[in-house]
Amino acid sequence: MRRCREVFVGIDTAKARNAAAIAEAGRQGEVRYLGEFDNTPDAVAKLVRKLSDRYETLQFCYEAGPTGYGLYRQILAMGHGCTVVAPSLIPRRPGERVKTNRRDALSLARLLRAAELTAVWVPDETHEAVRDLVRTRRNGCRGLPSQAPTHQRVPAWHGRVYEGGTTWKGRHLRWLDGQNFAHAAQRFAFQEMLNAMRAAVERIDRLDAALVEIVPAWTMAPVVAAFQAMRGVGFLTATAVVAEAGDLRRFEHPRQLMAFLGLVPSERSTGDTRRQGGITKTGNSSARKALVEAAWTYRHSAGVGTTHQRRQQQLPQQVREIAWKAQSRLCARYRRLTAKGKRNTVAITAIAREIAAFLWAIAREVEPASITPQRT
Repeated sequence: MRRCREVFVGIDTAKARNAAAIAEAGRQGEVRYLGEFDNTPDAVAKLVRKLSDRYETLQFCYEAGPTGYGLYRQILAMGHGCTVVAPSLIPRRPGERVKTNRRDALSLARLLRAAELTAVWVPDETHEAVRDLVRTRRNGCRGLPSQAPTHQRVPAWHGRVYEGGTTWKGRHLRWLDGQNFAHAAQRFAFQEMLNAMRAAVERIDRLDAALVEIVPAWTMAPVVAAFQAMRGVGFLTATAVVAEAGDLRRFEHPRQLMAFLGLVPSERSTGDTRRQGGITKTGNSSARKALVEAAWTYRHSAGVGTTHQRRQQQLPQQVREIAWKAQSRLCARYRRLTAKGKRNTVAITAIAREIAAFLWAIAREVEPASITPQRT
């Protein structure tokens, strides 16, 4: 059997079955649809062995999506190259209106051969586990804003206002438990809402405890600690940014990181006309939201409090200098932007964009650990 040198394999993944196509190397190389096969490790291994008998070099690709990175890791373990493609950056013809598994697989094979595909960064298994934990916590927090105002308004409707400090902790919860209402239905409705809120808060506390336990054994733990030198970037924010964005050193310039986070202005220019709009909001929304929340702390004057000093104690001097430079610059920048009449939200978005640049600078000063995380 003739043994060709190189082939490019495009796989259109799905929950149950995958479609595969190949494009042989060269402009005149054959492009052929192979058909569908089960989305199981055994079926994938069978396909790879069949192709490796005929071709010397195999290059695989498939779109990033709900199927995850198991296929990528299996192909790499078998000694072949694999690219996980960013779906939003795949070139598409404007007039194309027919989409099938066969066409998608053939298109991926051709584009991979032409080097027209953009790869996404693939985390390792531990990084992916931490990211899943971070996302689970984020999803749990989504229910809190809709429940918390209800519990705050119900007592207020009856002339009862909590004047303490921290809410949803011991004293506040005891105060809520002690509320009595004239009608039994009111008490029952309030207790049901209180139980739901208490369950949501306890769930988030469990997830926070899990993050506190797993992050120190993570290879990115030094980066998480270094990011906390920045004002407004606590443990949870730093963990979320690292889990979602990965190793920031892979970006050659901070502008690439800003674009990845969707914090750069959109633009539509032609000829002598240049029009800029709001931020693109492309890329990773979770990391972007975390940085925007951190940016609100720069409304106040620059300074290093006791808690901030404690977070910086074990960090390199270079990291602390970058953090102070960021704080002194961004606090002043916020005042200048608002003095020019910019809305607070616009100024905060600009601050978040620059925070990303300073985090990129810190990431280049800190090496991830080389320890092997413990499996539980």
